[in-house]
Amino acid sequence: QVQLVESGGGLVQPGGSLRLSCAASGFAFGGYAMGWFRQAPGKEREYVGAISWASTQTYYKEFAKGRFTIFRDNARNTVGLQMGDLQPEDTAVYYCAPLKRFGSNGFYELDDDRYWGPGTQVTVSS
Repeated sequence: QVQLVESGGGLVQPGGSLRLSCAASGFAFGGYAMGWFRQAPGKEREYVGAISWASTQTYYKEFAKGRFTIFRDNARNTVGLQMGDLQPEDTAVYYCAPLKRFGSNGFYELDDDRYWGPGTQVTVSS
């Protein structure tokens, strides 16, 4: 049974930083690329970026480039998202998900769109 549990969210002032974590279980974590997504109130879920199974490749949406860093620890079955210079428009619930593949042009394919954790709320406000 696939389980994804995100953590590390909270309230942060504009310009601040947060480090999110996602603990995964129930599948061969080390064999999958992992993606981060977010969903703001009233909006569709949005792709943030991804990391390959061996951490040799990453991809970031334009809004995340230079501010966000995705990393993983296959020994601990975790994937992280370091976020800096946070702005109010980054306010959202953040999720991780296993990917079948992703590309440098922003393409990605979820392993199974049923596999979502509860997410972790990030609120950027002064």
